[in-house]
Amino acid sequence: MTRSSGFKVGMGIVIAALTAIQNAAAQAPTLALDPSRLPRLGTIDARFQSYNVEMVEVTGGRFWKPYRASASAPSSRGADNPGNVPVGGNPDLYAYREPIDLSNPRLRRLAAALAPAYMRVSGTWANSTYFAESDEAPSTPPNGFRAVLSRERWKAVIDFAHAVNAEIVTSMATSPGARNAAGQWQSDQARRLFAYTRSVGGRIAAAEFMNEPTLAAMGGAPKGYDAAAYGRDFKAFVAFIRASEPDVMVLGPGSIGETMASPSSPQSSADFISTRDLLVASGPGIDAFSYHHYGALSQRCSGIPGQTTPEAALSERWLASTGQTLAFYQSLRDEFAPGKPMWLTETAEAACGGNPWASSFLDTFRYLDQLGRLAKAGVQMVAHNTFAASDYGLLDEATLRPRPNYWAALLWRRLMGTIILDAGVYHGMYLYAHCRRGARGAVALLAINTDRTIAATLRLPVTSERYTLSADDLQSASVKLNGTALELGPNDELPQFAAVTSPPGSVEIAPATITFLTVADAKNPACD
Repeated sequence: MTRSSGFKVGMGIVIAALTAIQNAAAQAPTLALDPSRLPRLGTIDARFQSYNVEMVEVTGGRFWKPYRASASAPSSRGADNPGNVPVGGNPDLYAYREPIDLSNPRLRRLAAALAPAYMRVSGTWANSTYFAESDEAPSTPPNGFRAVLSRERWKAVIDFAHAVNAEIVTSMATSPGARNAAGQWQSDQARRLFAYTRSVGGRIAAAEFMNEPTLAAMGGAPKGYDAAAYGRDFKAFVAFIRASEPDVMVLGPGSIGETMASPSSPQSSADFISTRDLLVASGPGIDAFSYHHYGALSQRCSGIPGQTTPEAALSERWLASTGQTLAFYQSLRDEFAPGKPMWLTETAEAACGGNPWASSFLDTFRYLDQLGRLAKAGVQMVAHNTFAASDYGLLDEATLRPRPNYWAALLWRRLMGTIILDAGVYHGMYLYAHCRRGARGAVALLAINTDRTIAATLRLPVTSERYTLSADDLQSASVKLNGTALELGPNDELPQFAAVTSPPGSVEIAPATITFLTVADAKNPACD
């Protein structure tokens, strides 16, 4: 062999070695996991995975206009009520909806499949909604209110909750109409709502005083409303609950906005009230610490199309915002209400109805990762906003057909139990573990591969049953389970979710896919 040929061979070996190193670097590591040995971390509420039905959906009114839809024609009775939008809001961002039909069989079937759950009926519009004092509801809101909740519509909420095994969570009217001449909150409206609920066989499980008091002005609070006024009113609310409704959980404060890093974020408003100031002023009284989380304002609200993008939707920075917001409010909980459970009573892809891709499979990575992260952190309730309104709804509001996030929610409900296991932290894959729902000793895993080009590998010592969610286009409104499109049956039957059996050994998690794995023979003692 000549020196020249030897050099070429040597260089070929070096190049091959470098290529192998590069290929190895580009491959996510194989993660070895023994489901039988995963330790217990804690438990979550059986109704952990929950949802919101906005008060404005119940009454009918103007809510966030979907990007691909035009506003419906207002009713002949003038229910359009163009003034009933958040203070300072651009009316062009909203579209009128007739009251949601809570007796709709498809809506009930799909909600019941997620049971048990909490159904939160609140939102910004609830702060200024008048509850009728008789079966004859006024055609226009009384002074100091901007919407009317009839007894008929609230009875529909109660009937729906019964039918779908949901516990009602709500908040109080706090606008000027619910106050005396001195501006102090009065319990008359709240007392009427609770009394009527009981009279028709209903129950309110938990209540916040006000929706998002950090943004009290936007929610219709009196001009100049501040932390001191909130503290005074909150104490009156707690006194009312303890005396008249002792079985109702008091949630609070229900804050939002302090972890959004944007020039247009809520805390940049001159009217913003910090959660710390609210808690200092209100003192003790909550049974659970509630907060809201949106990673960003949507395009329709911020006017900044690039505030968050489809390209960033699978990034750690985006997904981690869930934990960052929890950490912020958890520190305040530890200071002002130590030991109280954390409830995330409103959350979705982005505030103000969501971005255009909130209705697509692209957001399902965030949806399931958020549930996994928060369950692991001990949060007891997560209420997605909304069940069936605007772009971030679990269902399409026009057809009530499931979107990808609904199918993900249904898989979570069927497979993930209430006992949380520690699956560890890995590079290259988000991995969460629970005891399998309804199966002693069994384990359910959730593996999320957010890399768009590189597969991840999970090695298990036992047989598992696999349920993989994927889409041909990440921004598709449809999703596949093990390669088959998920759809309702001819009579709205839900699919059976057939699994694919994976033998012991390596399980590949393809790029940009989400896989649930159940291990019936795990024999994990934490799950007995």
